[in-house]
Amino acid sequence: MVLGVCAQFCIVHSEIVFMPSKEDVFAGVKEQLIEALAVDDDQVTPEATLMGDLGAESIDLLDIVYRLEKHFSIKIDRGELVPDDVVNDTQGIYVVDGKLTAQGLEEIKKRIPFADLASLEKNPVVQNLATVLTVKDMCNLVEQKLGL
Repeated sequence: MVLGVCAQFCIVHSEIVFMPSKEDVFAGVKEQLIEALAVDDDQVTPEATLMGDLGAESIDLLDIVYRLEKHFSIKIDRGELVPDDVVNDTQGIYVVDGKLTAQGLEEIKKRIPFADLASLEKNPVVQNLATVLTVKDMCNLVEQKLGL
C-alpha cells in the first residue's frame, strides 16, 4: 500500500526525471539548513527567519545557496537572494538614507518574487532585506527553480 505520493516523475529528453513534491522540497531545504547552520530539527519551520530565528550570517547565505544548488541540481544566480545593485544603489533611485524607495521596493519584489516582503514593506530599511528571508522563502525559490 502506498502511504502518500511524495514525488512526480516526468520525461525530459527521453529520460525519466524525479520531480520532488513541495513536501520533498521542504524536507530537502530543512536538511540543508540543519547542516549549514547546525540548528535543531524543530527550529526549522516554514516561518523561521534565516538570520533572526536560525542565526544565519551573511556568509552562511552563500553556503546555503551552494547546498541548495547541489541538493536540488539547480542554479541560483548571484544576487538572486539579495539584489546587490538595488541595495547598494548610490544614485537615489532605489535607496535614500538607507531606506528603499517605492521604486526600490517594487524592484525588490520583481527580483525576488519568491519572498514574502510584507515586513520589509512596513519598515523598508535596506539592512532588513536579508533578515526577512524565511525557510518558506527558500522553499519557494527552490520550487520556482524546479518549475513546481
